[in-house]
Amino acid sequence: MSATEALAAQVLAAARAAGLRIATAESCTGGLVAGALTDIPGSSDVVERGFVTYSNAAKREMLGVRAATLDAVGAVSEEVAREMAEGALTHSQAQLAVSITGIAGPGGSEFKPEGRVCFAIASKTGKTLSETIEFGAIGRQNVRAASVQHALSLLLTAAGRFA
Repeated sequence: MSATEALAAQVLAAARAAGLRIATAESCTGGLVAGALTDIPGSSDVVERGFVTYSNAAKREMLGVRAATLDAVGAVSEEVAREMAEGALTHSQAQLAVSITGIAGPGGSEFKPEGRVCFAIASKTGKTLSETIEFGAIGRQNVRAASVQHALSLLLTAAGRFA
């Protein structure tokens, strides 16, 4: 079992123990977090749904991210990550949601470099936490893999708080 599979299994067990359903809202990972969770047999009692919102239009239409937020700070921002996670809760039956938006690469800019990824975790209790991780220019696949690991870790910590 890989490290990602082991972590996904831990997330599912913790969410199951707390009676939580999970939703994901992903941009730069393109559904890899939902995929990691659903790779584990029996995940259907925990995984409620996943949103892949790669474009700004998808973020607005599927999750309710405000155009004003996207215009003001751009898609790669903690503000958008927060609205994505909160939108995933609003548009699902989940009690816990994680979101990811970032620049996996190649590319980026001086202001938003390759490897910058913003995360948020939201719960039905009304708390939303966000953070930015600078993975650096480690390559697209590595940024995406590290982002999945980090998102799963956020879910595990959050689910543990409900237990």
